[in-house]
Amino acid sequence: MEKYVFVILVAYIIVINIIGWVLPIIDKKKAQNNQWRIRESTLFIVSALGGSIAMLASMKKFRHKTKHKRFMIGIPLIIAVQIILLTAAGFFLIKK
Repeated sequence: MEKYVFVILVAYIIVINIIGWVLPIIDKKKAQNNQWRIRESTLFIVSALGGSIAMLASMKKFRHKTKHKRFMIGIPLIIAVQIILLTAAGFFLIKK
């Protein structure tokens, strides 16, 4: 059973990071075409759900939202919190 949980977790991380990579690209194209945009809250939610590293990389690669302090501070802050939480979870799992 633990093997299946691990496989599901890895699949989830892959999918959420693909979404995190693609959303800034889509939003930038929509901005260039004066179309309806992806909400900033959606970008932050995807980041918080695990797509933060891909989101930040995509934003920097495609130069989207990089002039917005809210994103250039918020996304790295989400990454830092995720690292702290994963480290704490790993510590408590190893301790058992």
